[in-house]
Amino acid sequence: MHIDDLVEHWTILDEERDLIAGKRDATRLGFAILLKFYTQHGRFPRGRSELPDDVVEHVAKQVRVPASEFGFYEWSGSTIEYHRHQIRTHLGFRICTTEDATKLAVWLAEEVAHAERRPERVREELLKHLREERIEPPAPGRISRIVASALHNAEVAWSVRIASRLSSETTQRIYALVGIDDASRAVAEGAGDRQEPTGEAPAEDDDIDSDLLALIKSAPGNVSLESMMTEIRKLAAARSIELPSGLFADVAPKVLAAWRARAAVEAPSHMRTHPRELTVLLLAALVQEREREITDALVELLIATVHRIKARADSKVTKELINAFKRVTGKENILFKVADAALNQPDDSVRQVIFPAVSGGEQTLRDLVHEFKIEGPAYRTTVQTTLRASYTNHYRRGLIALLDTLEFRSNNTAFQPVIEALGLIRRYAKAGNTTYYPRGEVVPEHRGTAGDWEDLVFKKDKRGRRRVVRMVYEIVTFQALREALRCKEIWVVSAHSFRDPEEDCPRISLPAAWRTTPNCASRWTRPTSSPS
Repeated sequence: MHIDDLVEHWTILDEERDLIAGKRDATRLGFAILLKFYTQHGRFPRGRSELPDDVVEHVAKQVRVPASEFGFYEWSGSTIEYHRHQIRTHLGFRICTTEDATKLAVWLAEEVAHAERRPERVREELLKHLREERIEPPAPGRISRIVASALHNAEVAWSVRIASRLSSETTQRIYALVGIDDASRAVAEGAGDRQEPTGEAPAEDDDIDSDLLALIKSAPGNVSLESMMTEIRKLAAARSIELPSGLFADVAPKVLAAWRARAAVEAPSHMRTHPRELTVLLLAALVQEREREITDALVELLIATVHRIKARADSKVTKELINAFKRVTGKENILFKVADAALNQPDDSVRQVIFPAVSGGEQTLRDLVHEFKIEGPAYRTTVQTTLRASYTNHYRRGLIALLDTLEFRSNNTAFQPVIEALGLIRRYAKAGNTTYYPRGEVVPEHRGTAGDWEDLVFKKDKRGRRRVVRMVYEIVTFQALREALRCKEIWVVSAHSFRDPEEDCPRISLPAAWRTTPNCASRWTRPTSSPS
């Protein structure tokens, strides 16, 4: 032990010397060591192994007794019991009684275990409380029993409280997840009604219908349309339980996470052996947390899918152009030969005059035209056209279904046009092959409709009127949504990672003169003072 620690914790004070006076040899040294140990730890040492040799040496020098005498100190009997009584009386401590243990378990359950489920942390708080109350900690086994009792009592209290917040219908749906009664089929059918927000017929899947809990527990797949539709069904399954909002509002996040983790690994047969209230508690925690996790997974799939559509269009067009590209050399000579042949034989056909005048004939001229087309804006237009085809023919079904499943919001007025655009897309999702939005319909313009896509979003119809192309508008809106989600300017109801950013900001009481800004990073700013 470091000398500073010895001096700080093992130096005998003047008032302590009065207690030591009158004792001799091993009794004097043993009493002094017990006193200093109790002062530091709030309990007595359980044996010689808890007392380092340098501590014994340090105390022995102060009481002027050889350190070797400590070996003769008796750890049981009337002498040590009397010493313990003296030390407790001097420091104002008392032994923990049965009544104390009962009260401690109640206090732990109400003040600690309701928000902390780790036994080691609850134990730390118990020892701290014992010291504050001047109660000597009982034996380790008894402490473990008090902690276990507190954790159990807190869990029972939470179980009763959470179960009381649920309607009988919701409780029956939760029971059905583990087959406690005959309602499981009804719940599965309820989820099936919500499987396809787009109105399409639900897929044949007996396993999902018969095992709703397994569906809710399952992990997301790779980025694909199939994974997206599966996650939508999964979210519908979780929502079919119809948990009330704010069910766990007063529960610490780490406690809720512990319940969710426990329910995730327990088999239905094991879950059925719990008291009914505990079963409800664990399954409700699992369903709520999985609903948030599945919502996050859907948002991540949306972000990845929109990116994949663009990336694959880029890759496909680039590959095609590289395979077809042949840079034509000697453009000036070709131009001269074409012009000379045309002037010498102006009345003859192109195939008879122009093609023979150029080395390579017709193919060289085709390569020349192709080279011109792939340079400049033509490449971008090709990518946009390919992207539009990929979206319309494959990915649109999943992305439109997401609009029926997720609720997007924004605290920033600059992004409200994107939110309004999503509502417009949803209203016209089943409008068939309608090319343009109807005249008179208010089509919100946002940052995605400008720039490179503007010429494709806005077209003139046969009468020369400026119209909005519906499919292209959907593409640019989803691209704008992706960027806004990534920077949290748009958030999703019931999500966790993509929740309202205001929930991440500290709640600080500030003067009313201070104003708020939309961004959390600069949430609180003083109004600029006018120059005097």
